[in-house]
Amino acid sequence: MPVGLFRVCLLVITAIVNHPLFFPKENGTVPENTEEIIQKMKEREESLRLEQLRLEREIADQEASQKALEKAAVVVEESKEEKVRWDMWTALSMVIFLLIELWRQDFQEGNWQDVGGEEDDMAVLGKAFKGVAFPDKAVLASFYEKRILGTTGDMARMREMVEGFADDLLEALRSVCNRDADMEVEDCMGVGSMYENWRVRKPFVCDLIVPFAPPEPYCFRCQTWCSGDSFPPDEQGYGTIKVCRADEDATGCICDKTKLGEDMLCLLHSQVSSTRPSREMEDLLCFKNTQYLDADQVMKWFQIAVTKAWNRISHKYEFDLSFSLLDSPGALKIKFKSGKSIAFNLTPVVQYENSDVYFISHFPRSSLAADIPSSTHWFLTFAVYERRFIQLVSKTLPANACHVSCLQILSFLHGKQCSLTGPSGLTNYHLKTVLLHLLQARPSQDWAPEKLEARLQDMLKFLEKCLHEKKLYHFFIGNGKVPAELGFPIVFQRAEPLNLFRPFVLRRDIYRKMVDTFHEMLRNMSALINEYTVHIPLAHTNGIRKE
Repeated sequence: MPVGLFRVCLLVITAIVNHPLFFPKENGTVPENTEEIIQKMKEREESLRLEQLRLEREIADQEASQKALEKAAVVVEESKEEKVRWDMWTALSMVIFLLIELWRQDFQEGNWQDVGGEEDDMAVLGKAFKGVAFPDKAVLASFYEKRILGTTGDMARMREMVEGFADDLLEALRSVCNRDADMEVEDCMGVGSMYENWRVRKPFVCDLIVPFAPPEPYCFRCQTWCSGDSFPPDEQGYGTIKVCRADEDATGCICDKTKLGEDMLCLLHSQVSSTRPSREMEDLLCFKNTQYLDADQVMKWFQIAVTKAWNRISHKYEFDLSFSLLDSPGALKIKFKSGKSIAFNLTPVVQYENSDVYFISHFPRSSLAADIPSSTHWFLTFAVYERRFIQLVSKTLPANACHVSCLQILSFLHGKQCSLTGPSGLTNYHLKTVLLHLLQARPSQDWAPEKLEARLQDMLKFLEKCLHEKKLYHFFIGNGKVPAELGFPIVFQRAEPLNLFRPFVLRRDIYRKMVDTFHEMLRNMSALINEYTVHIPLAHTNGIRKE
């Protein structure tokens, strides 16, 4: 009980002591401080709320911009994929369109037939040959004896006369040239149909090539399209000839490729010699401001040299000599007082290394080099090897083989047809290339004289196949089967085959003319041959015979 009363009293006393009315001065500012604190807290709360709103807006803006960037990236990626798909389909559509167009044009021409799998590799003659009577052995033998065989003696006499005069003319040319400054001219060589004994069309024209070399201390460095450097497709078969000093590296001195600076001097080339290379190169028949031999400059030099040489020896001969073609450097014509004339070509060439391949400046009466890229590009001729190959193969053939007769007859028919309908892209060189391929493909016994008719048909079949495919490959370039006895340069054997019909792929007008001329020749063949053939009983004239 006392303890309880004590607790009650202690509680009352504590309440009285802590009542605020007992201490009015100490506790009078409490209500004011509380309101100020509450006001500051409210202001702080408001500022925090505003800051929160600002941060929320910034976060929202960043998220919106990020979404926009992601959306833009997706759109760009989709557009790229769509563009790639569109480009692919566009290219594929154009290819399909071109293939359809080419097929349509070939189909509309209607001159070719499908070749079955059982046909011979040389293909069969096309529709234009259907129903055309092919002369038999008797007619062909009579035609050959009457029209062609008698020209052999005339060719031999003309070759002898032209070669003798050409040797005399070149000797005079050497005497009028400056040995220290002018080109050095070597002996001439006969090439082409006159020296391969298959030319039949008159007038007879001898083709002679004359190698020449620069004066000492210079030399020629030749570069061909198959030497490793890249040449455009339209320059295949060509090469360039660089005039260099004999002691100069093939790649040239480094001073020509590097700026040495004003205080440096090349020990090999003095300042004096570097001030006159342009004029010196022009004197060496180079193209302006280059070291490359210019075919046009060579043509002018050769014509002037030949004129001087003729003036020196003209008193020895009872005929006149003149240039027959202005665009050919050595197209010469001998005119006798009787009115007769003899034409021959004396063409300057440059030897390729130590071989019998030559760079030729011009092809007279030929379309082989009709579109020369520039005057510094020289066409390569393999005429010497072609002549040697024919001579080599002839030794393995039967006596009186018919290979030359086939080429003579075909050349005669083609020449006659061109005289009727005008010239075409097809040349005698194409015909000879066909023969060279068949000589390599056929065994020796197939060229016996009694098989003239069959081999002539083979040549026509092969030629029509080439016309149909627009492919007639050069015999030597890319041919790994060239006999080793010829000593043919291996660099040309390893080269890509050269298509002689490539210029006609894009020039459809010339190609169409060439095909029309060929088919017209087939239709007129019997009439052309019978015109120069003695009468033969009808029993001997048959249609096409297949061996």
